[in-house]
Amino acid sequence: MKNGSVPVGDTEMYYVSFGSGGRKLAVLPGLSDGLATVRGKALILSAPYRKYLRDYAVYMFSRKNVMSEGYSIEDMADDQAQVLRSLGIEQTYLLGVSQGGMIAQAIAVRHPGLVTGLALAVTAPDANSVVKAVVTGWMDIAKRGDHAALMADTAERMYSARYLRRNRKLFPLLARLTRPADYDRFLKNAGAILRFDARDSLSRISCPTLIIAGSDDRTVGPDAAAELHRGISGSELYVYQGLGHGAYEEAKDFYDRVFAFFGR
Repeated sequence: MKNGSVPVGDTEMYYVSFGSGGRKLAVLPGLSDGLATVRGKALILSAPYRKYLRDYAVYMFSRKNVMSEGYSIEDMADDQAQVLRSLGIEQTYLLGVSQGGMIAQAIAVRHPGLVTGLALAVTAPDANSVVKAVVTGWMDIAKRGDHAALMADTAERMYSARYLRRNRKLFPLLARLTRPADYDRFLKNAGAILRFDARDSLSRISCPTLIIAGSDDRTVGPDAAAELHRGISGSELYVYQGLGHGAYEEAKDFYDRVFAFFGR
């Protein structure tokens, strides 16, 4: 296992890696990366992947540390492609979750030679009306500095009622562990989401693509996955009934489904 960083311009990008298999998998997390990066978390983050690490070397990336105003999803994609190549990764499977799925779409469009296969989880091809309302609300909460409220609202919009009943008592602890020194990275990441629109370029994604969604997703809305599926020729779509934006955490077979697709 490794906790590392790669220079990107005048800053750096943190990553963790685990596994020794011949296939490479790059994982791009969601907006929560704006609050807490992957730095130093290789052991914890490796848990869902351990049964696959004989076949895969998994790399999970944060966004770069310092972002300029107006930093876009497309900029994130270009920086991510640069970092992958800096690590000697010329081809990789790519799993993008939520905002990470937006970045993954942009990589597949702008750097198609890098992507062997693509999995897009609980994400959207643009900042639709649901995305705009949710992300704008989170930005307003972050600007007030009310971290407990931000974590509570995020959880309520992500998880099923059953999951919330079992885990709601843990959310105050999670809020304490994830509170950043400031919200600059979070707000810049969130702003990039609001400006994202890949609908006209989805047809340029040519690699095998799996789209995974939750039927009750209250963060990207109920139509985002179908729109991705229509736009990406030959893509496969799987919807977890009764789950929402946290389907990748709640569904016990989520990673089995992703790796089975990549294995084909």
